[in-house]
Amino acid sequence: MPAPSEPSAPAPGRPDERAPADAPAPAGTAPASPPPPPAGGRTPDHGPNAAPGTRRDPLERDLVRRLKAQDPRAFEELVRTYQNRVFGLVYRMLGDRHEAEDVAQEVFLSVHRAIGRYRGEGRFQTWLFRIAANACRTRLRHLAHRAAHGAEPLDAVLDGKGAAGAPVADPLPGPEAAAEGRQLEAVLLRELGALDEDQRLLLVLRDLQGLSYQEILSITGLPEGTLKSRLHRARVALKARLRPYLS
Repeated sequence: MPAPSEPSAPAPGRPDERAPADAPAPAGTAPASPPPPPAGGRTPDHGPNAAPGTRRDPLERDLVRRLKAQDPRAFEELVRTYQNRVFGLVYRMLGDRHEAEDVAQEVFLSVHRAIGRYRGEGRFQTWLFRIAANACRTRLRHLAHRAAHGAEPLDAVLDGKGAAGAPVADPLPGPEAAAEGRQLEAVLLRELGALDEDQRLLLVLRDLQGLSYQEILSITGLPEGTLKSRLHRARVALKARLRPYLS
């Protein structure tokens, strides 16, 4: 991608007539009033007044523009840029590497097909994660249905294959520490999987993926008070399940 062009300098011998942005106002001039709030009181998602976690990256906007223009290289860049974050989300939700790889592929194909419906209201990453979260919910329902009709038990589907062998983060240095890290990851994934999917999603988004509350509100559609109370209950539930392993 070509680098953004630098602002042009004033022509030699001609002073730039524009006042610097931080120049003081002339004496006797009242300071400029802040811009009015947007209609409806909604916090903007770009510019200096954007809420934390909602500011849109110029590179993100450029990628969206090229995706909408069907630029063939844009899809490759989409996957390259977001594959680790998307896989981290779906793997922690599903607890199984093979299922996560399959769902992650579906997420990127869904984004490619639906990009025309993205209106730029909020960060592209938030929209992408909403698609990923919905894909996880769909796959979990499918797995539960399969387990309920005599196929492999759900805990075996989500717990036994690939969870310990697919580290979520870089392994700790040294063979003993690496083995311990993988064991702890397997425990975390298993106990996350024992929570209901709503609790699991909030823990993954906030505590493991590190998203802001504003982004999680956009992904889940929950009121802020509901989000925080449910997240607190989810943390308490997970802590109780992990206590035997931490004593």
